[in-house]
Amino acid sequence: MRSLRLKFPDSGQEAKNAGYAVMLLGILALASVLYELKTAMDEVAYWELRIAGMDRRTQRKTAPQAAAAKGGGGGRDMKQEVKRANLVMSEIDLPWGPLFDSVEYASSHDVALLSFQPDAAGRTMRIGGEAKSMSALLDFVSALEREPALRDAHLLKYEIKRDDPLRPVIFSLTASWIETS
Repeated sequence: MRSLRLKFPDSGQEAKNAGYAVMLLGILALASVLYELKTAMDEVAYWELRIAGMDRRTQRKTAPQAAAAKGGGGGRDMKQEVKRANLVMSEIDLPWGPLFDSVEYASSHDVALLSFQPDAAGRTMRIGGEAKSMSALLDFVSALEREPALRDAHLLKYEIKRDDPLRPVIFSLTASWIETS
């Protein structure tokens, strides 16, 4: 019978190379997970800042009214106070998430949003901003119209800044939102 010769690597180099490859893949996976974690934490911080800003604005709007009511506003009618309280509550109960998401999904790098004014009573909002070009502005308006939470997006006015060499377009538009219940 013939003897069987098996060859094993003498220095174990192939096993070391495989170990290094697995270690490199692990490091790359760890880096990817850490990057995703940082991105998620940045997004959470961004939304917390926006919510805190909305809370501050709400407090600024209601604080002067409360001080006036305490400071001897005996001539104030109770119906006006109730109406004002209902107005504040309707602003708080706005569908902020879907509105912001719709505007964010419709916007692009060619459009900068400068103002966002919702009207809870009419379920409309006014958006003001600046676009790099007229075509970018029209693309933004049609993208808003395609958003499921919005409808009737209309350009109210626009002005091309002729004194700027890039000729940006300053605009104001309105859109209605669909009540989601």
